[in-house]
Amino acid sequence: MKLHINGETREVDAPEDTPLLWVLRDHLDLTGTKFGCGVAQCGACTVHIDGRATRSCVTPAGAVRGRRVTTIEGVGDPLHPVQQAWMAHAVPQCGYCQSGQIMAAISFLRHVPDPTDEEIDAAMAGNICRCGTYPRIRAAIRAAAKALAGA
Repeated sequence: MKLHINGETREVDAPEDTPLLWVLRDHLDLTGTKFGCGVAQCGACTVHIDGRATRSCVTPAGAVRGRRVTTIEGVGDPLHPVQQAWMAHAVPQCGYCQSGQIMAAISFLRHVPDPTDEEIDAAMAGNICRCGTYPRIRAAIRAAAKALAGA
């Protein structure tokens, strides 16, 4: 099947019901998207499908034909303001969840450009960070929102 990944059309030889996560990681060698729970509860596997944050571990690859999929590898060159804010606020600790966190934050800010702390917390609640960097995540999202507003 042909999939549109990070701005390129890629041919993938996988059953249509294969989770997108495994197509990305095992067939396309895009390993920035992480496996966390496998049931769409932790957010480590978050990618964008047509600009919306989506859990790739429960999304069949066949369901994204004809749609735009963006992974963390396709986000920034140069770095996206969210990625810049993540670095400026030293958000990552172990780093495992961070690609999913960043993808969720980018999608969120596209739809809510001037969020309150409560909106940030609600939007990011589905992305679990075992290291507990939530205050830094919130601060980075606030900084990214300001940077995007000024862009």
